[in-house]
Amino acid sequence: MDVIDLYERFVKGRRVTTDSRSVAPGDVFFALKGERFNGNCFAEQALKEGASCVVIDEAAYRTDSRMILVEDVLSCLQETAKLHRRRLGVPILGITGTNGKTTTKELCSAVLSRRFRTVATAGNYNNHIGVPLTLLGMDEKTEFGIVEMGANHPEEIRFLCRIADPDYGLITNIGRAHLEGFGSYEQIVRTKKELYDHIAAGKGRLFVSADDPLLMELSEGTERILYGQKEGIAKGEIKQSVPYLVLSLKTGKGDLYIKTKLTGGYNLSNVLAAVAAGLFFGMDPTEIRDAIEAYRPSNMRSQLVRTERNTVILDAYNANPGSMRAALESFAEVKAPHKMVILGEMKELGAESETAHSEIVALLTEKKFDEALLVGNHFEHCCNSCTFIRYFEHTEALADYLGAHRPENSFILVKGSRGNRLEQMMDYL
Repeated sequence: MDVIDLYERFVKGRRVTTDSRSVAPGDVFFALKGERFNGNCFAEQALKEGASCVVIDEAAYRTDSRMILVEDVLSCLQETAKLHRRRLGVPILGITGTNGKTTTKELCSAVLSRRFRTVATAGNYNNHIGVPLTLLGMDEKTEFGIVEMGANHPEEIRFLCRIADPDYGLITNIGRAHLEGFGSYEQIVRTKKELYDHIAAGKGRLFVSADDPLLMELSEGTERILYGQKEGIAKGEIKQSVPYLVLSLKTGKGDLYIKTKLTGGYNLSNVLAAVAAGLFFGMDPTEIRDAIEAYRPSNMRSQLVRTERNTVILDAYNANPGSMRAALESFAEVKAPHKMVILGEMKELGAESETAHSEIVALLTEKKFDEALLVGNHFEHCCNSCTFIRYFEHTEALADYLGAHRPENSFILVKGSRGNRLEQMMDYL
């Protein structure tokens, strides 16, 4: 069965899933394979749970006429999503970047959902599986799509663009992350620019931060909508960065204040991107403001949490040199009697790992926080003689320490890569 036949007979108008544990009656189950699992093994179970059909790629598991055998399930999922996207024809905004892409996606979704029936990437499900599933989550009622695109190897953004075919593009920034996979910063730049290249080829439009010289250079020659502190359709100025970001906003339709529930001045560009999107698509500034002020982060990104004993900035979903530095510099501005920093090591930096972690320790030394707890082997080599810095080999050792030395009346920044699982420390904070 080819993709068009599959699409016409089974997929259009039905929910698609790749998780046999969440199958609902009528679903189409794509039996994906990974390093530690084989979805083909769960084909029969998916049918028992009510799936209308399952897509498999191993003939040995075909025990029912509702099982559709294809050469490769993942490729079939991607091609089906590509076909679905073209059949629907809804406008799509593609978002990528090193830092802030998920927050920017969430803010754009919060804004545009006030005007359009909008479907956006769930969480940070932004890879070669997540992008197809996002597209297949759209239907005839969808009026606007927002697709987040992540990458940790060259040419991945180009590949995702071929599936999602975005009409509009937004790169939040380009920094040093996933260097192990990319090989060099220059390769990161080339890969992120693939979104710009796709938009330019399709004569679409780009949303570009006028404050970022690199993005301005890379977007030259393509029609673009600018935003920033001094130039663009949305011009913003920070009035307060902690505990919550407050900004003044100038637009062609009037000026106003936006009081967000995000913490940190580094979120200014993310907010302005969402404002620019709303303005470009004809929304009133007050409507945009209300949407942004109503947004509450709940995904361990720039999330302010008040516990019984402390105030915590929980930013523990991702970390790279740029986002780590921005978080620390913003936290240094906090006025509090006792400030504590809990940092997890940064992953996938390859040959630059030692330098990057040493620079973070140097920044800690410069800012002189009251206490800094560092987790992970990449920090071990660069811990210095500063008495306020403590090193822990792994998260479990940190948990033991915090269990015996529970902080109180402190303002605490928790920042690290997802693999550090630092959100588990909230039980001790």
